[in-house]
Amino acid sequence: METSNINPPLWLLAELTYRCPLQCPYCSNPLKLEGSESELTTAQWIDVFTQAREMGAVQLGLSGGEPLLRKDLAELIREARALGYYSNLITSGIGLNAHKVADFRKSGLDHIQISFQASNEELNTWLSGSRKAIEQKLEMAREIKAQGYPMVLNFVTHKHNLDEVDKIIELCIELKADFVELATCKHYGWAFENRAHLLPTREQLERAEAVTNDYRRQLEAEGNPMQLIFVTPDYYEDVPVACMGGLGEIFLTVTPDGTALPCHSARILPMTFPNVKTTRLDQIWQASDGFMRFRDNAWMKEPCRSCANKTKDRGGCRCQAYMMTGDMYATDPLCSKSPDHHHIEAAVAQAYETKPVAKPILFRNPRNAKALQTL
Repeated sequence: METSNINPPLWLLAELTYRCPLQCPYCSNPLKLEGSESELTTAQWIDVFTQAREMGAVQLGLSGGEPLLRKDLAELIREARALGYYSNLITSGIGLNAHKVADFRKSGLDHIQISFQASNEELNTWLSGSRKAIEQKLEMAREIKAQGYPMVLNFVTHKHNLDEVDKIIELCIELKADFVELATCKHYGWAFENRAHLLPTREQLERAEAVTNDYRRQLEAEGNPMQLIFVTPDYYEDVPVACMGGLGEIFLTVTPDGTALPCHSARILPMTFPNVKTTRLDQIWQASDGFMRFRDNAWMKEPCRSCANKTKDRGGCRCQAYMMTGDMYATDPLCSKSPDHHHIEAAVAQAYETKPVAKPILFRNPRNAKALQTL
């Protein structure tokens, strides 16, 4: 692919740290986490922001782990504003306070998204590992709204909380949320390890989506502008979608240690990804193997190679293909045409098992896991 045909990245996700006070068993961070000593410095992050902006990136996600654990967060937000980014802080809310909300707003932050584990204290505690987490989240959600930010709430849904989607939505109405994402968890990283504990049944999903649609109609009738976004898991589809809108086409992730990735899970793939400490972002985006390899269709095997949808779905997710088959060039097993589709069918069948899962659930942060192992 010629460099002149490569579009610039539009979205930069800055994973500022993998440190986090919570233990969520569906976390998208890698199973093996680096320590804080390997994190990019303030100056290095600002250089990354500058290079990406020069390339054309317009939206900046400040994520983690928990980005609030970075003491330079307000400074990074100010620099992002000076560069002209639309910036979004993606946080658990743990460690946030009214002073920080005001400071971030003064620094130029556009958007704060708070993640919740559940609408009730018991389930939130079991999933997060913190008995005070939900109180802090609720307080900060109200503070964000009071200080004039759009209130954006994210609930990762799964087998354990999907049947309570009505309670989740009622909580969001009470908090006067503007946007609510009900995102059935994607099975990468910790969520893949815990798939048997987390994957809901099709009937659970259908009920939850029906409830969500009922609330959409109710909100519209009442003139409530709150937007409900319901994201279904791909395990119940038989046609994949292009990963991240096409690997290396829109989305650029930089991890805490400076590794540049075409999606936040790509570091599991058996290939070498460059680091911003040693290579400029434009060179990474336009010429590195980690970004170039899956941009066209030359890598595809059958049945992808002769499939009429190959330019649309791009063979599906490379990480999912690798996790399930050990071959990153395989057709995404999600696809009904894939010879490995039985992996998806087996996972779905397991979601209907009534006996307890033999393998204990694996929490991201084990310090509280033993006391909170069961519901």
